[in-house]
Amino acid sequence: MFQNIKRILIGKPLKTLDEGGQYLSKTKALALLSSDALSSVAYGTESITTALLAAGAVALWLQLPIALLVLILLAAIVMSYRQIIHAYPSGGGAYAVASENWGPKAGLIAGGSLLVDYMLTVAVSASAAADAITAAVPEMLPFAVPLAIVVVILLTGMNLRGLRESANFLMFPVYFFVAVIALMILWGLFQAVTGQLPYQAASRVGTSFSGLSFVLFMRAFSSGSSSLTGVEAISNAVPNFKVPKERHAAATLTTMAVILATFFGGITFLSYWYGIRPDAHSTVLSQIAATTFGGHGVGFYVVQLATAMILAVAANTGFSAFPMLALNLARDKYLPHLYMDKGDRLGYSNGILSLAFGAVVLLVIFHGSTNALIPLYAVGVFVPFTLSQSGMIIHWWRKRPKNWVMKAIINFIGAFISAVLVITLFATRIEHVWPYLLIMPIVMYIFLKIKRHYTSIARQLRLAYAKNDHAVRHHYDGSTVIVLVSNVTKVTTEAVDYALSIGDYVVAMHVSFDVNPKKELETSNQFKVDFPDVRYVDIHSSYRSIIKPALSFVDAVVKQAEKRNHSVTVLVPQFVPKKPWQNVLHNQNSLRLRTAFAARKDISVSTYYYHLSE
Repeated sequence: MFQNIKRILIGKPLKTLDEGGQYLSKTKALALLSSDALSSVAYGTESITTALLAAGAVALWLQLPIALLVLILLAAIVMSYRQIIHAYPSGGGAYAVASENWGPKAGLIAGGSLLVDYMLTVAVSASAAADAITAAVPEMLPFAVPLAIVVVILLTGMNLRGLRESANFLMFPVYFFVAVIALMILWGLFQAVTGQLPYQAASRVGTSFSGLSFVLFMRAFSSGSSSLTGVEAISNAVPNFKVPKERHAAATLTTMAVILATFFGGITFLSYWYGIRPDAHSTVLSQIAATTFGGHGVGFYVVQLATAMILAVAANTGFSAFPMLALNLARDKYLPHLYMDKGDRLGYSNGILSLAFGAVVLLVIFHGSTNALIPLYAVGVFVPFTLSQSGMIIHWWRKRPKNWVMKAIINFIGAFISAVLVITLFATRIEHVWPYLLIMPIVMYIFLKIKRHYTSIARQLRLAYAKNDHAVRHHYDGSTVIVLVSNVTKVTTEAVDYALSIGDYVVAMHVSFDVNPKKELETSNQFKVDFPDVRYVDIHSSYRSIIKPALSFVDAVVKQAEKRNHSVTVLVPQFVPKKPWQNVLHNQNSLRLRTAFAARKDISVSTYYYHLSE
């Protein structure tokens, strides 16, 4: 029953060899990976004007120079991330750059910040989508948080269906938003130039006022810089592009930056020209749409629809980038290995589900308030920006390729402005960003605790490659033992030794995928060196499933054993962590295998336990 529902919601499993068909073209990647950055124009200008309004409407002219400074920062960041894409084509983005150039601890700060930030991406986008819906339909205002949670659930289901289907679904809302906002900006500028919409700004550029200060300017600048969140996602997802991956990823990043800069600049100018002021009941973008299209007519509702759609799907950038970052952290043993497992649709489904859960928790804690989430959201992305761009300066200093000085200068500009923004956010918005100072030490502790556990496991299971000639083995006729082998460790060798002591005929069975053929070959060769007299069988699984291939192989062995009047025992090796909580760090394949074999009456199932001391 569960499997049938799963197939309806997610679709049939894909073969590992079908992975190439999931890679993204530039057109699909722009929809999938740029939705977060593009959607931020819906609240970026509003964040600036809200901060400036604290000094009165006369301060609103400052949104123009602030927007210009944001665009300069965008240019520096985009050029820097183009360099990162080419220098680190395997993905990982800020985490990979900071780890290599600043060291593992700095890499974990960047990686941990981005993991939390992607959860905030989903939460902010979903709550902003709910805001857009309630702006058009005020009666829905009491249901803003449930609306946002529904958006997260729908996007989770869509992403579990795989990259290609997600991209196909996202193309319409993203490109519809691009077309609608482009039309609104062009029509608004045309009316402004021709005098159909006269100059209505609250104050002219350069007007002085009593509340003007550096703190006010930087507070508004840091708020407006939230429009740059999501820019780094493409550098994390380079492996998802079609070949040549780096070139396609860099081109997609540039295209996204041009659209983002045009929209952010255009919307900010219209906000100033129209004299728009933030309103608790209507977003700045909706006020611009109403003014541009002459009230709450068709044009206004089309803009609201496009905005709600892009904000809803903007969360998808987090769904695309979070699993890839979690994969890189899991490979380095800072996250549980379950984040390395691919689901039926070739996506990293454990990462997708973890992200969705975290986003829902944030929505509930912050009551779906976009304004409360955005400052924390900005800190989470500008800390990695600072680490990655300063790390690239070290990278160029070490490599010293052609024009490395100019590349380092670009990185320095981005790193300097990003660092100033981080300091400004902590100095002026501490009431909103203090959770970062609580969350990051906890995240770092978890990373290091997991790393110590895996390091301890590796040390305990590592083989000394001493010969097994002195093992005491007692053979009993008429018994066939199948030992399930994942890789060659102390658990494996002791389990095989035990099987040889109780069985007349021993077979080692290994299930391989298409993910890492080189590693599979190394496992096979090492086993044959350690146990030349034991038959080693490698069963290929196209769908990354261990259960079905194992059951099929056991069926074949049982048929042969019946001819020789042998009993069949399946021996499942399993190491037992010292502490119960450590079980979550391991894939529990042994438990699933024992459950699958439990119903079989024609075999015996035995477990060889190896107890870890740390």
